Amino acid sequence: MKVVQVLPALDGGGVEKGTLEIAQALVQTGHESIVVSAGGRMVEKLIGQGSQHVNWDLGKKSLFTLCHIWAVRRWLKQTRPDILHLRSRMPAWVMYLAWRGLPADDRPHLVTTVHGLYSVSKYSEIMCKGERVIAVSATVGDYIKKNYPSTNPSKIKLIYRGVDPIEFPHGYRPAIAWMKQWQQDFPQLEGKKILTLPGRLTRLKGHHDFIELIIQLKQAGHKIHGLIVGGEDSKRRKYAEELRHRIHLEGLDDVITFTGNRSDMREIYAISNVVLSLSTKPESFGRTVLEALTMGVPVVGYDHGGVGEILSALYPQGKVSLNSIALLRSVVMSILSSDTTEKFMHTPHSMTLLAMCQQTIDIYHEINSRDL
Repeated sequence: MKVVQVLPALDGGGVEKGTLEIAQALVQTGHESIVVSAGGRMVEKLIGQGSQHVNWDLGKKSLFTLCHIWAVRRWLKQTRPDILHLRSRMPAWVMYLAWRGLPADDRPHLVTTVHGLYSVSKYSEIMCKGERVIAVSATVGDYIKKNYPSTNPSKIKLIYRGVDPIEFPHGYRPAIAWMKQWQQDFPQLEGKKILTLPGRLTRLKGHHDFIELIIQLKQAGHKIHGLIVGGEDSKRRKYAEELRHRIHLEGLDDVITFTGNRSDMREIYAISNVVLSLSTKPESFGRTVLEALTMGVPVVGYDHGGVGEILSALYPQGKVSLNSIALLRSVVMSILSSDTTEKFMHTPHSMTLLAMCQQTIDIYHEINSRDL
């Protein structure tokens, strides 16, 4: 098969990582993989794994972006993919309108993935137009059925985003060289129990609840240090300044550290005593939760959305009602008071990278086989 995946860019993120993972699995199983995006730092890796990249900026939310429709249609006629897999709304509109203008018997099969709990609108409904609509969690599946009831339920396929247990192995211990560099970079963590909140610096990630938790744990006498691990959004600098200002006013400059964006999350999970997920709105999945739990690191998070699903399956004792700081503190204190030198053993789960790739390629085969 020849499979084209389409998304805005390849600069990093969960959708982008999943796209590369499917692309690599396609190449490894003898298929032709093409990714259309505006480019980014992940392109080199994509090409190195054997896929082709077509540089096309289809992600800008502008009417001018729709001017690409006719060029995209010509490209589809020339390229003749078997599968067209759409992963983001604006590029999906351009591709869908180009696709719809092709003769019905000369179109590639259309697959969409609903990665997020988008605002409900005609604009978002494009992600339900596929012959198969992949939902990345049961939460997303329910969202589709509730908000887009015209979507045939038989088209919706649940495929959890997967984590590679080789990349995030249970009980992993960082290399000595990494530990030495970490201690050199962050000496203030020495002798402290570490609480980690991964995620970009956006208001929905619950940073203020994290700060409040750290305040209460410190007052209770726990020797702790909070890590806020995630990149600063250039559009939300005021929010980042707000967080730093509050931390300073609370006298927590030596208790909470911003690490910025990191490429060594596996190591950071490994040295964490607890990982937190405190998003104030339900998330579609919660990859950081699954990554940490796969490694055997306790995760405490708000019990809603995809995060609640994952915790229910793998670590139910980590579920906390939304905005319940008292319960959050109680659960975290219980973990910190126990012996966390040995990682907990989780129940084997099916949310693996291998399962995600195999199930996705099975969908490609299933709809493509109709042409045989």
